[in-house]
Amino acid sequence: MAKTGDKASAFLIDGKTPGVHVNRPEEKMGLRASNTAGLTLEDVRLPKSALIGGHGAGLKIAFTALDGGRIGVGAQAIGIGRAALAASLKYAHERTAFGKPIADFQAIQWKLADMATELDAATLMVLRAASLRAKGVPCTREAAMAKVFATEASYRACNQAVQIHGGYGYIGEFPVERHFRDVRVSMIYEGTSEIQRMVVARALLAMS
Repeated sequence: MAKTGDKASAFLIDGKTPGVHVNRPEEKMGLRASNTAGLTLEDVRLPKSALIGGHGAGLKIAFTALDGGRIGVGAQAIGIGRAALAASLKYAHERTAFGKPIADFQAIQWKLADMATELDAATLMVLRAASLRAKGVPCTREAAMAKVFATEASYRACNQAVQIHGGYGYIGEFPVERHFRDVRVSMIYEGTSEIQRMVVARALLAMS
């Protein structure tokens, strides 16, 4: 994205173009299997064919991409949350306290029930937004709703998974420690939870 005159435009740049530099990968809390690196552009010259969607279409392209990205991040978060739930169910059957599996205790059962219920609701919201986008129907509000609910529900699920595992949930030997770290960024990138709530509120107010 770059400012062209008084408007923003979008460009597709070949990574081998002179002046394009990829910075070192960042050291991240989670999602370590995926490298994240900044780009530095120094005196990069582009042909007119690199322009996407015409002059001044950058903002429109960015917003359209965000809708899809938010749906994708919501789905990603749900996957992490479901992995945390699966690990917690397995652990609850195997771990014993006071002579019986912790799965027999109501405190654990309620945590598992809340995790499953919220993740199912989040899945339906993400599928609704994805269906609208696949049909070419505007879905900015639905994508924002899906992202904020799915990411926060998945974060709560991962947090409860660590709690269910007790001290083992805090060490790398058990997968829920990684799930907790991986899910945290889902409430930040492609628009923070605060931004999603602003998007939803604006849509509601415009309709009222």
